[in-house]
Amino acid sequence: MNTLLVGYDLNRPGQNYSELIEYLKAQGTWWHYLDSTRLIVTSKSVSELRDEIKRLIDSGDEVLVMNVKGDAWASFGFSDRANKWQ
Repeated sequence: MNTLLVGYDLNRPGQNYSELIEYLKAQGTWWHYLDSTRLIVTSKSVSELRDEIKRLIDSGDEVLVMNVKGDAWASFGFSDRANKWQ
């Protein structure tokens, strides 16, 4: 399994991105405590997830998908629930 970071800027005002959000939630275990960033545990590669996301957004939007390797991380200001997501 991969832990993928998905960052996105959805630039089109008034656009409804609920289909994208539901798609991301359906990928497996996920974390979403920053507005435009999610962590997703999935068997998909970064390219596979990116290509599937591209079908759900506008051409002027921006997406970054990267594999987060290892289990070292640190945070500040999040609730206990956010810090124990996995």
